[in-house]
Amino acid sequence: MTSAAAAPPIPAGLHREQLIELYYWMRLTRSLEERLVNLYRQTKVVGGLFRSLGQEADAVGSAYALDRTKGDILSPLIRNLGSMLVQGATPLEVLRQYMAKAAGPTRGRELNIHFNDLERGFLGQTSHLGDMVPVMAGVTLSFRMRNQPRVGLVYVGDGAMSTGAFHEGMNFAAVQRLPLVVIAENNGYAYSTPMHRQTAVRQLVEKAAGYGVRGAQADGNDVIAVYEVTKEAVQHARQGGGVTLIELLTYRRKGHAEHDNQSYATREELAAWAAKDPIDRHVRRLTDSGWVTPAELEAQDARINADIDAAVALCDQ
Repeated sequence: MTSAAAAPPIPAGLHREQLIELYYWMRLTRSLEERLVNLYRQTKVVGGLFRSLGQEADAVGSAYALDRTKGDILSPLIRNLGSMLVQGATPLEVLRQYMAKAAGPTRGRELNIHFNDLERGFLGQTSHLGDMVPVMAGVTLSFRMRNQPRVGLVYVGDGAMSTGAFHEGMNFAAVQRLPLVVIAENNGYAYSTPMHRQTAVRQLVEKAAGYGVRGAQADGNDVIAVYEVTKEAVQHARQGGGVTLIELLTYRRKGHAEHDNQSYATREELAAWAAKDPIDRHVRRLTDSGWVTPAELEAQDARINADIDAAVALCDQ
């Protein structure tokens, strides 16, 4: 490992405490979902369970680029639990929501991450894919009408980009030059349909030109790269530049939900993307560069496990 004195400069304007925070949010996301899998198998989770294994960096890195002190807001998809945690959602809330507890955010009336907290900056999604793009276009229009320097961010999958709602929302946001960042998560599949079977473009970012908006692309498994490209888009939007469509290249390493055996994906494909695991990559980069020590990361692991254990204990009462 590189000594601390010889450590290279940290990119993207980040400092070492922020690098640790990015690790914390990704590890918390994965550990919380792993605990939810255990609860699901015990039939304690109500409804479906949608994992973000392999996609933690795109949710965490993008949400981390927002400024909560300015009132920025995001709308997640079912695999963006990490973005909600960054914005302030707690493991206890998430567990209670998945377990349909009366003490949960929606008092057991909704499931998984279908809940809101506008003060903390997240607007829960609808299950109709693509529909949150026009919703967030409306939200960001309200920011401009009230002369507020706020930015909205919305996630959309590769499949949802082929829906009418996505087109209508993107077109409206583009024409109105709204302060909106659209994160297109290219994770390989829309349920079980590979991207090449539902759109003719080779890269989702190509669609930006059709709307006349700024387009960008980044490695969705590199949390620092995700943060950097989103930060630029957020600044562009806040300065009045309008919409940016960001394509994040990643991979969904589990089926659409726990009930999906992912038989349409080959072992070779899964193994290749497992080697690009975003958390493992971040850890190697931090320790090899001398920015963070393994002991510091282990301390975060202990904190995360203790917090999740405490939250599960409260939910099981």
